[in-house]
Amino acid sequence: MDFLSSIGYLSSANRKDCFLNLMTNHFKIAVLPGDGIGVDVTREALRVLVALEAKLTDVKFTFQEHAVGAAEYLRSGDPLPAATLEACAAADAVLLGAMGLPSVRWPNGKEMTPQIDLREKLDLYAGPRPIKLYHGDDSPLKGYQAGEIDFVIVRENTEGLFSSRLSTHPSEDEARDVLRLTRQGCERVIRFAFELAQKRRRHCTLVDKANVLPSMVFFRSIFDEIAKEFPDVTTERVYVDAMALFLVRKPQAYDVIVTENMFGDILSDLAGGLVGGMGMAPSGDIGEKCAVFQPSHGTAPDIAGKGIANPVAMILSAAMMLDWLGHEQTVIGARRIEDAVQQVFADPLNRTPDMNGKLTTSGITDLIIAAL
Repeated sequence: MDFLSSIGYLSSANRKDCFLNLMTNHFKIAVLPGDGIGVDVTREALRVLVALEAKLTDVKFTFQEHAVGAAEYLRSGDPLPAATLEACAAADAVLLGAMGLPSVRWPNGKEMTPQIDLREKLDLYAGPRPIKLYHGDDSPLKGYQAGEIDFVIVRENTEGLFSSRLSTHPSEDEARDVLRLTRQGCERVIRFAFELAQKRRRHCTLVDKANVLPSMVFFRSIFDEIAKEFPDVTTERVYVDAMALFLVRKPQAYDVIVTENMFGDILSDLAGGLVGGMGMAPSGDIGEKCAVFQPSHGTAPDIAGKGIANPVAMILSAAMMLDWLGHEQTVIGARRIEDAVQQVFADPLNRTPDMNGKLTTSGITDLIIAAL
């Protein structure tokens, strides 16, 4: 199955109304390189987009870079300046490299996470994370061929266990986090997942912990309600601990998986490991009016600036962005990027060090651009 055509961000619920009549052909993209290898991989994704722009008809991109992250905090005291947030809200889409550094923390000891602030402030409630195997050699699982592992985790982005992350715990004897789910939050992310499943293989799996947590019983009940609106989509309900096992034992059985914020965070890293690592794991953060596209990996400061980071997750995230923009030519461009990645990865020698290869960050990007 074609990676991007199967993702299907082009439903009216998932893209801006201004794109529905395809009148827009000049797109303003806010670029947030961030920290660590975010800077490295963003540079390569922009190279691909510039090369692609020259091959498309009547489409133009304007890239406007903005400072965010730990480095910006050290410079100005704010990892997500108000001007940057405003620019993201005004842009047609946002490309984000990665943000945060383990050594740069708030006074209370927590690592700063401006990427989560961005999701919450722009209400980017749906976090689709596509997982696709491009070559059987890239998976630690035996016997799988290219395309046989192909599913999307839809992570609820704005509620769940992350909802209390900004609270304080003055007591020395107890700390407490609250898993908060609202009906509105559950309905919209579940409906997003079902609409996505309709454009793929028509199967949607809920991952929860409804055997223990009342919040998950609530989540499941809303899933069951919305499932009735999509009689053409088959459904399944799996506890999160069992899903960790099933993703390793039978990843080919899954199509679209929808789950709570923390569960989605954890399972998407496990899933990335099935197809070559986090360097192969793109993602989007999608709301009603805005969308941010970024690799699922972190900033990896130990390899930043060394020219060995894998840029493919970032490049595929840029392809997701083009697909979401919804113009006929950007959709074509998205598929050209996906086809180019598929072509490059058909040769098992075309890998960066994280995948036991020898190509540099720019070297694998050169091959993808050539394959366009």
